[in-house]
Amino acid sequence: MRGRVLIVAGSDSGGGAGIQADIKTVTALGGYAATAVSALTAQNTLGVQEIMRVPPAFVARQMRSVLDDIGADVIKLGMLPNSDVISAVGDVLAAFPSIPVVLDPVMVASSGAALMMPEARETLKSRLMPSAALLTPNIPEAALLSGRDIRTIDDMVEVGRALSGADGPAVLVKGGHMSGDVLVDVLVEDETVEFFEGQRIQSRATHGTGCSLASAIATGLAQGMAMRDAIERARRYVRAAIQTASPMGNGVVGPMNHGVSLS
Repeated sequence: MRGRVLIVAGSDSGGGAGIQADIKTVTALGGYAATAVSALTAQNTLGVQEIMRVPPAFVARQMRSVLDDIGADVIKLGMLPNSDVISAVGDVLAAFPSIPVVLDPVMVASSGAALMMPEARETLKSRLMPSAALLTPNIPEAALLSGRDIRTIDDMVEVGRALSGADGPAVLVKGGHMSGDVLVDVLVEDETVEFFEGQRIQSRATHGTGCSLASAIATGLAQGMAMRDAIERARRYVRAAIQTASPMGNGVVGPMNHGVSLS
C-alpha cells in the first residue's frame, strides 16, 4: 500500500457510493483508506430511504484519531450534511494545514435526495474551499456554488475560474451532466485550463462515479502523482469500473465494478 487517504464522507448502505465506494476505490489503486463517517444513509439503487447525521464533535473525533496516529497524505471530503459538521471538519483541517484536501461538494444523490442542507453551501465556501487543493463539482453542484447557469463548455471554464478565484483551489468541473456523446471535464488550475475528453459510456452502472473519481484523484495525489496524471488515471479507473460492471439492483442506476484492475 502506498498513499494514505483519510476520507470524510457519508456511508452508503448499498455500497455503490459514499464511504464504501471511496474505500474500494483507494484500495483498488493501491492506497490505504481511513475514514471518518459524517452521516449514515439507508440507501439502495432505488434511492435514499433515510439519513442519520453523525454529531459534529464525533466526526472531528474520528478525524483526529486517524491523523494523530496513522496520519494522511491527502484528505478527501465528500458528503458533509450541514454547517455544523462542515465547521467541525474545518477546525480539524486548520490544525493540519500541510495535508492537501480534495473536496467533492456532494449535495444531491443520484436519486435526487438532498445530502446537504442548502444553508450549508456558504459555510462550505467560506470554511473549506479556500484551503482545498482541488474542488471536484459536477455541473449542478458548480452551478449552485457559483450561482451561474452552465450550458456550454465555455460556461464550465468560466465557472471553474470563478470558483478557483485568485487564491482558491484547482477546480475540476465534471461534464457528465452535459448532453452529447463526448464527455468533457474541465480543470482550472492557476492560470491554465485543461480539457479531459472521453466517449460517453451508455450504462446504468454510474452510481457513485463522482465519489469514486474524487477518491481516485486523492489516491494519485497521495502517491505523489502530479494533478493532471492523477486525474487521467482516475478517469481511466472510473471508465473501466463502469464498463466491467454487472447489472445489480432494480433502480435506474446501479453500482460500478470498483474491484477492476488497471494493470
